[in-house]
Amino acid sequence: MPAEAPGGPALRADGSMCVRVTAVHRRSESPELWAYLESLQPGEILSGTVAAVERFGVFVALDNGPAHPTLPGVGFVTPPELSWRAAEAPASVVEVGKRVSGRFLRSDAHHAEARLSLKAVHPDPFQTFADRTTVGQTLPGTVCKVLPFGAFVDLGEGILGLIPFQDVHGRRTADLRGDFRTGDETSVVVSHIERSRRRVFLRRS
Repeated sequence: MPAEAPGGPALRADGSMCVRVTAVHRRSESPELWAYLESLQPGEILSGTVAAVERFGVFVALDNGPAHPTLPGVGFVTPPELSWRAAEAPASVVEVGKRVSGRFLRSDAHHAEARLSLKAVHPDPFQTFADRTTVGQTLPGTVCKVLPFGAFVDLGEGILGLIPFQDVHGRRTADLRGDFRTGDETSVVVSHIERSRRRVFLRRS
C-alpha cells in the first residue's frame, strides 16, 4: 500500500509518486460529494464506468455519483476486490471504459471515495468447488507453479490446490521439486479443504 503524507501526495514504497495525489477533503469544499458518500449503505450495488486503471487499484466514475475534485472517479476498487481469480495486475481484469457493477463496502474519508468490490457481486467459485468436492476425491489438474514448500495445481475455474512436499511419501523436499514441472498434467486426491481460508490441499494419486 502506498504511504500517505498527511495532507499531501501518496508515495509508493520506492519513493516514486503515484497517481492518487489526494489530500483530506474538507466537507465545505465538496459538499455534494460528502452528501453522496454519507447516503450510501454497505452492501448497496453501484454501477459505473472504469475511469482509470493503476497498479494500486481501479477508479470508477459512478453513474449516480458526483465528480471527484482530484481523482478520476468517486468509486475505487483495490486489486483483491477485482476478481475471485488471482490476477497479476488490475489491467488484466478491467480496462478503461468498461462498464462495471460493485458492492459498496465503505467510504474512505481520507480520499473521499467509495470503496467497492467487483467480485462480491459474483458467486465465489471456491465455495461452489467445496460444495461439490469431497475429501478423497480424485481430480485432474495441471501443475502451474513449483515452490520450495510445494507444488500448486490448477484444478480449473480459477481453483488452485497445493501439494505440500513434506506430505509426499515422507521424502525430503530437495528430492521432490524435480518430480513436478510447470505445465505437467497430473491426477491428484483432495486431502483437505479449508472453506474459510479458501484453500485446498492435495496429494498425488
